[in-house]
Amino acid sequence: MTRRSLVLPIAVLLLAAACATGPKTSPPPSRDTIVLLPDDQGKTGAIVVSSAGVERRLDRPGETVTVASGSPPGLSTIMSGQEVQAIAGSALAALPKPPAQFILYFYHDSIELTTKSEALLRKLFATIRDRSPVDISVVGHTDTMGKKKYNYALSLKRARVVAAMLRENGVDPSILDITSHGKDNPLVPTGDQVPEPRNRRVEITVR
Repeated sequence: MTRRSLVLPIAVLLLAAACATGPKTSPPPSRDTIVLLPDDQGKTGAIVVSSAGVERRLDRPGETVTVASGSPPGLSTIMSGQEVQAIAGSALAALPKPPAQFILYFYHDSIELTTKSEALLRKLFATIRDRSPVDISVVGHTDTMGKKKYNYALSLKRARVVAAMLRENGVDPSILDITSHGKDNPLVPTGDQVPEPRNRRVEITVR
């Protein structure tokens, strides 16, 4: 699970009149505000903020705590989405989008996509158009039926079939990374010679 926390530095502006003989004052300690935000799928993990021997656990969306340098963290509160946007909206907007991942499934011993996976192609192509990615990995897989060498070749054919579809829909071939895992790295771990439909797949990651 991706967990995001946002450290928001609080700037303190000191205005002092110049005085040649006046006493010099030390600047106040710096303070950081930590906010726990949901990941791109809306899930929230947890973080522990530790300072001066005191720990605060944050595990709710928008939960926030402020920590002064050398001091223990204060009590946590909940920051509204509007407050988060007001303080850090521009920083959040500048964050890169997380990779988009798709899995296309194939019929047994075949390079033909299942009907459900064919229906997913439109969403895949739309995501690529929206993101203008710099890298797309296409990784072929099989289940554990058959011999290792045969399955490596089959999963590579599957990956190349998907890559060809991407090229036909305007994807620059130079950003495609095509690999084959054969019967290694199954999505659903099984013993050898087990026909598992969820392992007959191509995984596409759009970055």
